[in-house]
Amino acid sequence: MIVTVTLNAAIDKTLAVPNVRLGRRHRSTEQRTMAGGKGVNVARALKLLDQPVIAMGLAGGPTGTRISEQLTEEAVLSDFTRIRDESRTSTAVIDPTSGEQTEINEQGPEVTEAEFSLFRDKLLYVTRGADVCVFAGSLPRGIDNNAYASLITELAGLGVTTVVDAEGDPMQLALRAGPDLVSPNADEAEGLVGHEFRDEDDHVNGLYELCELGAREAIITHDEGCYALVGRNQERRLFGVSVERLEPVSAIGAGDVLLAGYLAARYVGRDYEESLRFAVACGAESTQHFGAGVLDPREVGHIEADVTVLELEKPAPARA
Repeated sequence: MIVTVTLNAAIDKTLAVPNVRLGRRHRSTEQRTMAGGKGVNVARALKLLDQPVIAMGLAGGPTGTRISEQLTEEAVLSDFTRIRDESRTSTAVIDPTSGEQTEINEQGPEVTEAEFSLFRDKLLYVTRGADVCVFAGSLPRGIDNNAYASLITELAGLGVTTVVDAEGDPMQLALRAGPDLVSPNADEAEGLVGHEFRDEDDHVNGLYELCELGAREAIITHDEGCYALVGRNQERRLFGVSVERLEPVSAIGAGDVLLAGYLAARYVGRDYEESLRFAVACGAESTQHFGAGVLDPREVGHIEADVTVLELEKPAPARA
């Protein structure tokens, strides 16, 4: 079983608004409201890929109730810990005429120490029967930046594979705890390693730097696919994976679906190369849908045939 953790879960509203201009009144031509947050998106995609998953996290108020109800409607098993404060709502505005998208994410609820302790106890109980636990997204107010790191350390003691997709201080601290896999996008990875990625070598060096910071494996996602450093010790392998970019309906959550595709493929025993090919196909297919974490598994195979997977060599160190 795979467990996903979304501590700052949300109701995500996506609006299609042609010719968006600040200071003007607009009408949407299409909208969709779904349970959201990065971990929820991963859980949704894993369910669509027919993998055993349970979504966990924190949810409060009427918004929190809607999060749980909507996941139930999608047949995604969930077990959120109730909190007193109201869960957040996030809004994404997509301009179909330009392809630009704007996201407005609320800050999120205030979580008490007692509420987080209750969640922690529940997570440690549920993950005794889990193979993988994914920590994804931001932390709500009141939760220490070290939360992911401390949970990773505890789950490692249970033999659970840990995966993290976050940014900023919570991710920096999580890296020090030695997660099995991290999966930031390129912008997030740049912030973690402290330099921009201008070309392939920069991305590849970024992978090695993430592993030097503590991760055992790393995937850096970008618009056309990903770079990945996977395997352990002498079996470590470096890949560049890409597919011709499809004209997107919405790219929101594509990285979450890519991660879900990789975990789903590895979970059923596919090798690294096949898993990365499948992951990039899943991420690309998800851009054809309105709403985060959505994909059509029947279409993934058609895209998978067009994915290019290249095994790369580690760049030589720059001479002083």
